[in-house]
Amino acid sequence: MPRYEYRCRTCGDTFELNRPMAQSADPASCPAGHGDTVKLLSTVAVGGVSRVAPAPAPGAGGGGCCGGGCCG
Repeated sequence: MPRYEYRCRTCGDTFELNRPMAQSADPASCPAGHGDTVKLLSTVAVGGVSRVAPAPAPGAGGGGCCGGGCCG
C-alpha cells in the first residue's frame, strides 16, 4: 500500500499515512487532531546496478580522436 506524507499547517508537524491510491486525495488529520493538512510531494529513489561495457584496451584499434589514423 502506498505511503503518503502530509504536513499540518496548524502545528507544522509532518506525518505519513498508508492508504490506497484511491484515497490519496482524501483529507487527512494530523496526529494532534488538526484538520488543516497538505499532502507533500514525495520523491522516490530508485537504486540498481547498471552494466556498462568496459572501455577497449589501449592499442586495441579504433581508438583516439579519429579512429587512430591521424593520432600517431
